[in-house]
Amino acid sequence: MDGIIIVNKPPGWTSFDVVAKIRGLTRVQKVGHSGTLDPMATGVLPVFLGRATKSIQYFLNGDKGYEGDMTLGVTTDTGDAEGKLQTSNIQLQNNWQITMTKEQIEEAFKKYIGEIEQVPPMYSAIKIKGQRLYDLARRGIEVKRESRKITIYDLRVTHYASPLVSFSVLCSKGTYIRQLAVDIGDDLGCGAHLSRLVRTYAHPFRLSQAHDLETIVTLAKIGQLDSIIIPVEAILTPERR
Repeated sequence: MDGIIIVNKPPGWTSFDVVAKIRGLTRVQKVGHSGTLDPMATGVLPVFLGRATKSIQYFLNGDKGYEGDMTLGVTTDTGDAEGKLQTSNIQLQNNWQITMTKEQIEEAFKKYIGEIEQVPPMYSAIKIKGQRLYDLARRGIEVKRESRKITIYDLRVTHYASPLVSFSVLCSKGTYIRQLAVDIGDDLGCGAHLSRLVRTYAHPFRLSQAHDLETIVTLAKIGQLDSIIIPVEAILTPERR
């Protein structure tokens, strides 16, 4: 069995969990994915089977699209809803509901459109001197991180009902959306964390092509999993297959 299954990753699952599940269902030894999603995130996770795993390298650098929510006035140690609460000032939140406008938030978003420098969060898989940053963070150790160039092609507020800001973003590979939420919250002077994230696009795949795990399990049980497997040759040029 060779090809690509576009999974709609459920919340609470790691990307590795999904790969392990697909491996168990298909009995295929070689299974991999082309872009990690945090456990709290959902959405597009391309999973490669068999000989298709040789093509993963051609999908790693593609642009990504997301929809998410950021909660103003509450920060966490990880920058997302899975972290430990750091601040929560209800009185200030009530004031922001009156004084913080959608226009102010949209103005803050503008700073991050285009090519920018982003400092990766401590809770990330980046290695410094052979150690994962999240391992250091869990031990209470914070180290200096070098900023990285990323590109935000589009970033917009889709809905605002204080303290919740819903947004969409199209960005380059390597962009940390939770760090984006944290940085915007800092610019607004109230702090923020990422409270929801859905990956809607991982070039060239879209959420409309993704299948829930329940559907994948059912198709595997009735022997029809082939019906949702995309052949690599349908996506890549011959020299890259």
